[in-house]
Amino acid sequence: MNKLFIFLCLLCSALPELVSARSGRVVIAISNPISVNRKEELVAIPWNDILTKYPGIDTANFKVVNILTKKELPWQLEFKGEKNIQNLLIQLDIAANSKIKLEILKGKPAPIISKTYGRYVPERKDDFAWENDKIAHRMYGKGLEESPSEMAYGMDVWVKRTDKLILNARYKRGNYHQDIGDGMDYYHVGYTLGSGDIAPYVNDSVYYPKNYRRWKVLDNGPLRTTFILSYDEWNVNGRKVSVAKRISIDAGSQLSRVEATFSSDQKSAFPVVIGIAKRENPGIMLLDEQQGFMGYWEPQFGEDGTTGVGSILLTPATKIKITNRQLLMQTIAGNDLPVIYFTGAAWNKANEITSSKAWFDYLQSFKNRLMNPINIVLE
Repeated sequence: MNKLFIFLCLLCSALPELVSARSGRVVIAISNPISVNRKEELVAIPWNDILTKYPGIDTANFKVVNILTKKELPWQLEFKGEKNIQNLLIQLDIAANSKIKLEILKGKPAPIISKTYGRYVPERKDDFAWENDKIAHRMYGKGLEESPSEMAYGMDVWVKRTDKLILNARYKRGNYHQDIGDGMDYYHVGYTLGSGDIAPYVNDSVYYPKNYRRWKVLDNGPLRTTFILSYDEWNVNGRKVSVAKRISIDAGSQLSRVEATFSSDQKSAFPVVIGIAKRENPGIMLLDEQQGFMGYWEPQFGEDGTTGVGSILLTPATKIKITNRQLLMQTIAGNDLPVIYFTGAAWNKANEITSSKAWFDYLQSFKNRLMNPINIVLE
């Protein structure tokens, strides 16, 4: 009798999960632990955790819904360059210090608008360009080295004032230095690290490699685009160094995530810097070594407007230095130990971030959210 009672109790406790798996439903409890509203934030849920709850899920026939509002949320399956799914990405809004519940249900999802994109651009001297619904960037490739008068090194910014994807249209029309209503390219990189590129720094000198040589796209939207740029080995004060940069951009974010992995023929660690190009006319700066971030609100560039640039370092910053040409935030890189940081930009004419205060507030809030991630529990 006691054994039968125990068996019935165990069956009852397991019944909700069994019913959920059979009926095609997973409940996701999400909580925001900080007093900051999180808008258009992307959360990643390990796909294996979802399979445990819903082993029969059809990847082409499910939707994600807010249980309270019944609103359907956009999602993406993230592969990270692998054959199998790694994460389910969901874009959501969640108020400060609040909780919401989502459910994964069987059914045809609503069409999802692509908000991120990146590609190799062979028709423009081997650029690699990427964008989301807020901002766009590019890195220069080998082809640019054949034009000494145009040669540049660091990360470029293409400002936007539309949530539509514009890279292909701008490259097609050729003249992207003129704003026809969706933004333009007026950011000058030259021989600097631009809007947050990274390079070794020894004896007060930045050791630039040649431009990237190889690329690989791991995921390409609709909510996150991730790719890898690889650089050939170069000499850094007698040390042979190479680097691979894994870069991703999320929908709704002004900043891209960069994971730079340096390799060297010597075992000892060495200093590297993340750099932001500095203009001749005075701009406004916010430099915080302790928190590991720097923000720069550039001087206005005539009728083109003002760009804000900023970088947030996740590994400890050892120093921030201002030179005539750049803001440099220093940290330490080791063999195959990645340096992870976020970097990006905003444009006042997009009418979302229109002042230095708004830009610096954005950077500080971004760092706060990084340090206090959303809590996720599958029920």
